[in-house]
Amino acid sequence: MADQPDIRVADTPSANRYEISFDGKLAGFAEYEHDGERLVFTHTEIDDAFEGKGLGGKLASGALDDARTRGLKITPKCSFIAGYIERHPEYADLA
Repeated sequence: MADQPDIRVADTPSANRYEISFDGKLAGFAEYEHDGERLVFTHTEIDDAFEGKGLGGKLASGALDDARTRGLKITPKCSFIAGYIERHPEYADLA
């Protein structure tokens, strides 16, 4: 049985983005701006080398779960985050 990859999503406030790592390598990010008690997601990107691993969805859910835990609302200006919320209505209450 193969080992599962180490996938982590973390807020990096100094860069205003959530980052996703795959086995310790930066694989992508979701940039945001703070607007009071709201995070405005502006851009999401997964490095081409990590495409096809489902990391975009893991990044989106990790960022949205963290926003919910922190009591923040979100504005999805980024088309990827907006599309993710459309496909996963359990996050609609954050907008």
